[in-house]
Order: sequence, then structure tokens, then C-alpha cells
Amino acid sequence: MSTDPDRSRAAGGPDDVGQAVGGAVAELLSEVTTRTEPEPLREATSLRGQCAIVTGGSSGIGRATALTLAEGGVNIAFNYLDTGPESRAAAQELQESLAMLDVKSFAQAGDVRDTDAVTAFVAEANAQLGGLHILVNNAGVGRDRALWRMSDEEWQTVIGTNLSGAFYFTRAVAPYFRAQEFGKIVNVSSVHGLSSEFGLANYCSSKAGMIGLTRSTAVELGPSNVNVNAVAPGYIRTTQLTEHVPAEIIDRARERSALGRLGDPQDVASVILFLCSEVARHITGAVIPIDGGYLI
Repeated sequence: MSTDPDRSRAAGGPDDVGQAVGGAVAELLSEVTTRTEPEPLREATSLRGQCAIVTGGSSGIGRATALTLAEGGVNIAFNYLDTGPESRAAAQELQESLAMLDVKSFAQAGDVRDTDAVTAFVAEANAQLGGLHILVNNAGVGRDRALWRMSDEEWQTVIGTNLSGAFYFTRAVAPYFRAQEFGKIVNVSSVHGLSSEFGLANYCSSKAGMIGLTRSTAVELGPSNVNVNAVAPGYIRTTQLTEHVPAEIIDRARERSALGRLGDPQDVASVILFLCSEVARHITGAVIPIDGGYLI
């Protein structure tokens, strides 16, 4: 075998080949980098100037979500169920907090089971905020009882609020999102939509239904560039949990959790923020447990 370097170069030997390949690779990498370099994370996660509806927004997960989005510059419309002075005071306090964050806000009492009221609320939110980009279906209730003792009212209230309410709001925002070919919908389901527990026939059914609604809506609105996802919180420290769930059940949930603790509303709100951002632009139809390992 010849080892004459001049003959090697003249014949297009290793030196020439290496230089040619190296140059081609460098050129290709430069082109690919220029073409596909992602936006800086800060820009991709920015929602400033967008407008969101958060149902059941005055307390718990809804309140944390409204504030978290607003901290990112999102204008907020939220509804709440008027059950008396305490609920009205909570709504007023949230509006004051939103004002301090220098975003637009709009609040209205209402029942998510009222289809006409939902349609009117969405139209007014669009007018007040100057657009709609995000919907968080968070409103929810529980009426726990063994199924053979569960009344029609207890069944219908939970299904109507948790599932029908989410459907009514989704249906109402769909024309806006389709027209602008952009939107983010996050449904707040539950670990009980993925598992079962005694006395929760109505609640489990409603939350499992929300997962089905999430996936169906993702298919239908996907061609309009609308992302639809669900979060499935576990046991989260909210008033609804601490005032309505027996302490022994809460203790068992904590022990069952892989992390050995309950979650906070902010744990859920942070994931909702992620799903509303462009970082999650290729995620749709997903269900994300936020349960500290409760379902493992």
C-alpha cells in the first residue's frame, strides 16, 4: 500500500475527504441550528397579554391558578358560586389581588350548570378583557355518599357542575378559539377520574367524564391549533378538602402518597401554567397526575 502523501492527496485521499466531510457537516449544522433553534425559554413560557377564563376561580386551585397566570401578565375572568357573604368576600379579595398585578380582571357570580349564563359570561369576558386565549375548567363540587343512598340531586349536582359545566364552557369558547386558530384548554379532573373509591360514584364518574371530554375535544379542536389537556390532582390542601373530608381519610391519602405529603394549590397551578405556555405546544389530549405518587 502506498504511503506517499502526495499521491494520497492527488487521489482524493483521507486529508481531502476529511476536509470535505468536515466542511459539509459544519455547513449542515449551521443551517440546522439556524432553522430549528428554539425560542429562549423565557419567551416560550411568556403569556403576557393573553386572556384567560378560570371557572370556580375565587378559592383553592382556581384562585392559585388565576394568580399564577396573572403573575405572568395574563388578564383574568373568573366566575364563582355565590353562597353568601364569604364567597363574595373571597371573590372581591381575588379581584383586589389581580389589580395589584396590573392585569385586567372580570368576575361574576354564576352557576356553571346554566347554559345561557355560561354563554353570556364568555361573551362578556371576551368584551371586558379584549380577547380569549385560555380556558381553565376548574369549578367542581363533591357530594359523597354510598350509591344506594345517593339521591338524584346529589348525583345531578356533581355531574352537572363538574362535567356538564366543563362542557358548556368548552362549547362556548370553541368559536372564539377556532376563529383565531389558537387556544389552550385545561380541565381540572382528579386522581378519582383515574381510580375509584367508596362513596364517590358521582364524583369519580364526573372526573372520568372530564378526561373523556378532554380527549374528544383535543381531537375536534386540534386542527384549529387548540391544545386541550387535563390535570388530575390528588389530595390538595383546600377548604373543600379540610372541611369536608374526614381526617382519617386525609391521613391515609398522605401515607399512600409516594412523597408522603399532601399537595398545595400552587402545585396544580404551576402545571396548568406550563400547559398554557408554548413550551407545551405539542402536548394535547394528555392527563397529568399531580398527586405526589398517590396512583403509583
